[in-house]
Amino acid sequence: MRAILSVIDSISEWTGKAIGWLVAALVVVFVYEVIMRYIFNAPTIWAYETSVMLGGTIYVLGWAFVHRHHAHVRVDVFYARLSPRGKAAIDVTCALLFLFPLLIILLDVSASFTWHAWIKHERLIETYWMPPAAPFRTVVMIGLSLFALQSVAQFIRDLSLLIRNKTL
Repeated sequence: MRAILSVIDSISEWTGKAIGWLVAALVVVFVYEVIMRYIFNAPTIWAYETSVMLGGTIYVLGWAFVHRHHAHVRVDVFYARLSPRGKAAIDVTCALLFLFPLLIILLDVSASFTWHAWIKHERLIETYWMPPAAPFRTVVMIGLSLFALQSVAQFIRDLSLLIRNKTL
Protein backbone atom coordinates (compact mmCIF):
# COMPACT_ATOMS: atom_id res chain seq x y z
CA MET A 1 0.00 0.00 0.00
CA ARG A 2 2.83 2.40 0.85
CA ALA A 3 4.40 1.83 -2.57
CA ILE A 4 1.14 2.71 -4.33
CA LEU A 5 0.69 5.83 -2.22
CA SER A 6 4.28 6.79 -2.92
CA VAL A 7 3.71 6.48 -6.67
CA ILE A 8 0.58 8.65 -6.45
CA ASP A 9 2.48 11.23 -4.40
CA SER A 10 5.38 11.28 -6.86
CA ILE A 11 2.97 11.78 -9.79
CA SER A 12 1.43 14.76 -7.97
CA GLU A 13 4.88 16.14 -7.13
CA TRP A 14 6.17 15.77 -10.67
CA THR A 15 3.04 17.31 -12.17
CA GLY A 16 3.14 20.23 -9.75
CA LYS A 17 6.76 21.00 -10.53
CA ALA A 18 6.29 20.58 -14.28
CA ILE A 19 3.37 22.99 -14.48
CA GLY A 20 5.50 25.61 -12.77
CA TRP A 21 7.07 26.12 -16.19
CA LEU A 22 3.65 26.93 -17.62
CA VAL A 23 3.55 29.96 -15.36
CA ALA A 24 6.60 31.27 -17.22
CA ALA A 25 4.85 30.59 -20.54
CA LEU A 26 1.77 32.47 -19.30
CA VAL A 27 3.91 35.47 -18.37
CA VAL A 28 5.55 35.41 -21.81
CA VAL A 29 2.12 35.43 -23.50
CA PHE A 30 0.97 38.37 -21.35
CA VAL A 31 4.15 40.36 -21.94
CA TYR A 32 3.98 39.70 -25.69
CA GLU A 33 0.36 40.85 -25.83
CA VAL A 34 1.07 44.00 -23.81
CA ILE A 35 4.02 44.90 -26.03
CA MET A 36 2.07 44.25 -29.22
CA ARG A 37 -1.01 46.11 -28.00
CA TYR A 38 0.52 49.19 -26.35
CA ILE A 39 3.84 49.66 -28.12
CA PHE A 40 3.07 48.50 -31.68
CA ASN A 41 -0.71 49.08 -31.60
CA ALA A 42 -1.18 45.57 -33.05
CA PRO A 43 -3.07 43.39 -30.56
CA THR A 44 -3.20 39.67 -31.22
CA ILE A 45 -6.32 37.56 -31.54
CA TRP A 46 -4.80 34.48 -29.92
CA ALA A 47 -3.29 35.84 -26.69
CA TYR A 48 -6.53 35.96 -24.69
CA GLU A 49 -7.53 32.36 -25.47
CA THR A 50 -3.97 31.14 -24.93
CA SER A 51 -3.77 32.85 -21.55
CA VAL A 52 -7.13 31.39 -20.50
CA MET A 53 -6.07 27.89 -21.55
CA LEU A 54 -2.64 28.19 -19.90
CA GLY A 55 -4.17 29.58 -16.70
CA GLY A 56 -6.79 26.84 -16.64
CA THR A 57 -4.13 24.20 -17.23
CA ILE A 58 -2.06 25.56 -14.36
CA TYR A 59 -5.09 25.44 -12.06
CA VAL A 60 -6.38 21.97 -12.89
CA LEU A 61 -3.01 20.26 -13.05
CA GLY A 62 -2.04 21.96 -9.79
CA TRP A 63 -4.99 20.65 -7.75
CA ALA A 64 -3.36 17.30 -6.95
CA PHE A 65 -0.07 18.98 -5.97
CA VAL A 66 -1.86 21.44 -3.71
CA HIS A 67 -3.96 18.68 -2.15
CA ARG A 68 -0.81 16.61 -1.54
CA HIS A 69 0.67 19.48 0.48
CA HIS A 70 -2.60 20.31 2.31
CA ALA A 71 -2.49 23.81 0.86
CA HIS A 72 -6.14 24.20 -0.13
CA VAL A 73 -7.96 26.99 1.67
CA ARG A 74 -9.96 25.78 4.63
CA VAL A 75 -11.77 27.44 7.48
CA ASP A 76 -9.89 25.99 10.38
CA VAL A 77 -11.20 27.75 13.46
CA PHE A 78 -11.85 24.39 15.10
CA TYR A 79 -9.93 22.07 12.78
CA ALA A 80 -6.53 23.53 13.71
CA ARG A 81 -7.12 22.72 17.38
CA LEU A 82 -7.95 19.06 16.79
CA SER A 83 -5.59 16.14 17.29
CA PRO A 84 -4.27 14.36 14.18
CA ARG A 85 -6.92 11.65 14.64
CA GLY A 86 -9.63 14.28 15.03
CA LYS A 87 -8.48 15.94 11.81
CA ALA A 88 -8.47 12.54 10.10
CA ALA A 89 -12.04 11.90 11.28
CA ILE A 90 -13.19 15.24 9.83
CA ASP A 91 -11.28 14.63 6.58
CA VAL A 92 -12.69 11.12 6.13
CA THR A 93 -16.24 12.28 6.82
CA CYS A 94 -16.00 15.28 4.50
CA ALA A 95 -14.37 13.21 1.76
CA LEU A 96 -17.19 10.67 1.87
CA LEU A 97 -19.98 13.25 2.08
CA PHE A 98 -18.68 16.00 -0.19
CA LEU A 99 -15.38 15.43 -1.98
CA PHE A 100 -15.94 12.03 -3.59
CA PRO A 101 -19.52 12.68 -4.76
CA LEU A 102 -18.39 16.00 -6.24
CA LEU A 103 -15.39 14.39 -7.94
CA ILE A 104 -17.59 11.67 -9.43
CA ILE A 105 -19.94 14.27 -10.88
CA LEU A 106 -17.10 16.47 -12.16
CA LEU A 107 -15.28 13.53 -13.74
CA ASP A 108 -18.47 12.32 -15.42
CA VAL A 109 -19.29 15.76 -16.83
CA SER A 110 -15.69 16.38 -17.83
CA ALA A 111 -15.43 13.04 -19.63
CA SER A 112 -18.67 13.79 -21.47
CA PHE A 113 -17.51 17.27 -22.50
CA THR A 114 -14.12 15.93 -23.58
CA TRP A 115 -15.64 13.14 -25.64
CA HIS A 116 -18.06 15.57 -27.26
CA ALA A 117 -15.25 18.02 -28.05
CA TRP A 118 -13.18 15.36 -29.81
CA ILE A 119 -16.11 13.84 -31.72
CA LYS A 120 -17.72 17.12 -32.83
CA HIS A 121 -14.42 19.00 -33.35
CA GLU A 122 -15.65 21.69 -30.98
CA ARG A 123 -14.01 25.09 -31.10
CA LEU A 124 -13.70 27.75 -28.41
CA ILE A 125 -15.62 30.78 -29.69
CA GLU A 126 -14.56 33.57 -27.34
CA THR A 127 -12.33 35.10 -30.04
CA TYR A 128 -12.01 34.96 -33.82
CA TRP A 129 -9.04 32.62 -33.42
CA MET A 130 -11.41 29.76 -32.48
CA PRO A 131 -8.90 27.15 -31.28
CA PRO A 132 -9.99 23.54 -30.85
CA ALA A 133 -11.55 22.85 -27.45
CA ALA A 134 -10.66 19.15 -27.19
CA PRO A 135 -7.03 19.50 -26.01
CA PHE A 136 -7.99 21.89 -23.22
CA ARG A 137 -10.99 19.80 -22.18
CA THR A 138 -8.69 16.77 -22.09
CA VAL A 139 -6.29 18.61 -19.80
CA VAL A 140 -9.18 19.46 -17.47
CA MET A 141 -10.18 15.80 -17.33
CA ILE A 142 -6.59 14.72 -16.64
CA GLY A 143 -6.30 17.33 -13.88
CA LEU A 144 -9.52 16.13 -12.28
CA SER A 145 -8.31 12.53 -12.52
CA LEU A 146 -5.01 13.38 -10.83
CA PHE A 147 -6.85 15.28 -8.12
CA ALA A 148 -9.17 12.30 -7.58
CA LEU A 149 -6.18 9.96 -7.38
CA GLN A 150 -4.45 12.17 -4.81
CA SER A 151 -7.74 12.48 -2.89
CA VAL A 152 -8.02 8.70 -2.67
CA ALA A 153 -4.43 8.48 -1.44
CA GLN A 154 -5.11 11.07 1.25
CA PHE A 155 -8.34 9.32 2.19
CA ILE A 156 -6.45 6.03 2.67
CA ARG A 157 -3.88 7.80 4.86
CA ASP A 158 -6.58 9.47 6.95
CA LEU A 159 -8.51 6.22 7.30
CA SER A 160 -5.35 4.40 8.38
CA LEU A 161 -4.65 7.06 11.00
CA LEU A 162 -8.23 6.88 12.20
CA ILE A 163 -8.42 3.07 12.43
CA ARG A 164 -4.86 2.02 13.27
CA ASN A 165 -3.64 5.26 14.82
CA LYS A 166 -0.64 5.32 12.47
CA THR A 167 -0.02 6.99 9.14
CA LEU A 168 0.93 5.31 5.90
